[in-house]
Amino acid sequence: MIYFRKQLEGIERPQMEADVVIVGGGPAGMACALRLSQLIDLHNRRYPDAPLSKENIYVLEKAREIGQHSLSGAVLDPRSMDELLPGWRDEAPLDAQVEHESFYFLTREKSYRAPMMPPPMRDHGNYVISINRFVKWLGEKVEQAGITVFTGFAGSELLLEGDKVTGVQTDDKGIDKTGQKKSNFEPGYDLKSKVTVLAEGPRGSLTKQLVQKFDLYKNRNPQVYGIGVKELWEVPSGRVGKGEVILTLGWPLTTKEYGGSWMYGSRDNLVSLGYVTSLDYQDPRIDPQRVLQQWKAHPLIAHLLEGGKMIRYGAKTMPYGGWYSMPPLAGNGWMIVGDSAGFLNSQRLKGIHLAIKSGMLAAETAFSALRENNFSAEKLKEFKASVDASWIRDELWESRNFHQGFEKGLLSGLFHAGLQQLTGGRGLHEVYPAHAGHTRMKHLDQLPADGGPREQILGKAKGAGKLTFDKLTDLYHSGTKHEEDQPAHLVIHDTNICNTRCVTEFGNPCQNFCPANVYEMEDATDTPSGKQIHLNPSNCVHCKTCDIMDPYEIITWVPPEGGGGPNYDGM
Repeated sequence: MIYFRKQLEGIERPQMEADVVIVGGGPAGMACALRLSQLIDLHNRRYPDAPLSKENIYVLEKAREIGQHSLSGAVLDPRSMDELLPGWRDEAPLDAQVEHESFYFLTREKSYRAPMMPPPMRDHGNYVISINRFVKWLGEKVEQAGITVFTGFAGSELLLEGDKVTGVQTDDKGIDKTGQKKSNFEPGYDLKSKVTVLAEGPRGSLTKQLVQKFDLYKNRNPQVYGIGVKELWEVPSGRVGKGEVILTLGWPLTTKEYGGSWMYGSRDNLVSLGYVTSLDYQDPRIDPQRVLQQWKAHPLIAHLLEGGKMIRYGAKTMPYGGWYSMPPLAGNGWMIVGDSAGFLNSQRLKGIHLAIKSGMLAAETAFSALRENNFSAEKLKEFKASVDASWIRDELWESRNFHQGFEKGLLSGLFHAGLQQLTGGRGLHEVYPAHAGHTRMKHLDQLPADGGPREQILGKAKGAGKLTFDKLTDLYHSGTKHEEDQPAHLVIHDTNICNTRCVTEFGNPCQNFCPANVYEMEDATDTPSGKQIHLNPSNCVHCKTCDIMDPYEIITWVPPEGGGGPNYDGM
């Protein structure tokens, strides 16, 4: 099903011509813009009689400010930044260099420290950062380089001519809930582009349109995802060291689920913490936000947070699928970079450096296309060849089957992970079989009524207000704001399924997997189940979990009016 957000018809849209349009102002998009600017500057110095212009290169960012929607743990592997901006450490907003690491396996009451950090997870020499502040800094570099960044502009639809992407239509502004123009109505732009680079992050809406239009996942493993639920805390001095990394595996998830936690010591007694739950669990009652709250109640973690204060909250999905889950990276007029394409190492839980490098390589391909005035599929597919020849391929090849090895649970997954380490990433099979996460969800009548050993992570967290919090309390700390009077950007294509089948089959898991309380089931007298779905779209933190994990695939996330969403200041 291909869904395009309804734009008003019968109106004249402003037209803009562009050479390159980059959709998304995260690490991949900004690196792409910055590298393209560098290459043009170098070209113009060498060939002053045949200059290239940067005037028609644009970055579209849906957030009100650069970096406002950027969320990650985050520990940065500096490899790609060393290539993009030599000397960058002297001016980038780096919070701490990782100096101390520990890894624990948790049971309900106990913690067992590993004698050494597993090699793929070592972070010594990497940097603890706020991805929000880091992307802001990158954005400043891009603007100083002469590239235009449009904030508050969401890409609403791809512009297509046959099999060619010819640009992007930006969102209409000033439309009310009924789809009618308000007094402040402004039509979106038809931004015609020779090259469109999709850098939207995980499950990008335009990327999804492209994938479905051209069946880009044919003969590939489906992409699978995890959701990271994060809180930023201020803790008493000395509790968690600056540059300290603490990782855990195990409780509160059981051996049937996959996930783990992080805790990163930052500057000024700030601590980034969170839990990543893989979105391929079987029990529809699992709630990733509650998983985080239960994890914080573990004696090891509660001791570190005692006397502290939670100051920010957010959630974001990440692509876990790896090398065999990547769609084609380029075609006629388009390229896909960063998380949108799946550039993330699920074994290391690292993706920022890969996103930056992929953006750089896409920029080099776009620059070559501009020089030759050739934007065909054959030309832009040089991007994939560049990826294959780079260290991106080397790194992702070694973890190509990693997440798929955990499909049957934690214990078998650890066996496969060990075997893959010994065989250079291969394991038992050259290509492990994989399934989209939502297809693994079981019906309620196939599960224990009381939840069994998963009881602690089922349903919504109540929250005591000091250590653990309910969703609305957490949501308040995300700074999320949307224009209330606008069409819902969470589109349910058949609410009758929600109100009937899903109630009995899955118990409406959208209430659980959404980390922002967007979906609620209310009492109703006119439905057979006595329940009906109610949306709170203004709560949405843009994590895309609903689009990914709905078992019926009837929820589509599309961008709200540009500028709306979370405010991940300092996250």
